[in-house]
Amino acid sequence: MTVTSIPDVAPGSDCRDAFRAAYENRYTWEPEFGGYQGRCIWEQGDRRVEGRFKIGADLKAKVEGVDDSEVEKAIASQLWEVAIHRVRRSFDQVHGANTFTAGDSTDEGLEVLIGGKGEGDRYRIKGDVVTMVHRHIHGTVVTIHTGSTTDTGSGYLSRDYSSQYADPASGEEKGPSSHFEDTFVPLGEQGSWVLERRAIRSKDSDGSDTLQIFQFTDLAAL
Repeated sequence: MTVTSIPDVAPGSDCRDAFRAAYENRYTWEPEFGGYQGRCIWEQGDRRVEGRFKIGADLKAKVEGVDDSEVEKAIASQLWEVAIHRVRRSFDQVHGANTFTAGDSTDEGLEVLIGGKGEGDRYRIKGDVVTMVHRHIHGTVVTIHTGSTTDTGSGYLSRDYSSQYADPASGEEKGPSSHFEDTFVPLGEQGSWVLERRAIRSKDSDGSDTLQIFQFTDLAAL
């Protein structure tokens, strides 16, 4: 992951500008992006399921040709999750009602403590990359640590990262953590970047390791 050095910001000081730089360095699709389509493949152990998918200009995913409803739901969920993070929303739209206070600095980056509307959320930034997210979402807390990124030339995409859900009051973990490895490619020579492959490693309820692989091929813009 190529990043600049940790911002030289004193603990307790305002770090809005440093966080804004990292936020605005995330890769997002152009507002006029019309969507794309292709083949989808899901693999787990010896099982392999194939189908087709389409994401329209409204960024809604439609999966066809998959008989297993759980697999269809899993594929659609990953496509939706990718699309929702490619939506371009300005810093002021998302964070205009927040305050940003510098915390400590570690190898993972500078801690950013959120106040205002997002009170209780926190991040870490290393140069112009958000390396950690700790957010309250719909009655739970999700913590994401990013280990490496893909540089698109127009912002970065997380390539290797982990996520963990927890109870916001007790901090007790909800389910096992998941580790993701994503491969993104551009549509055509200079097209929008989309997900080509996602591998998710986690644990079953019995504690055994599981690996799901989602592949998206024959990709074409709509």
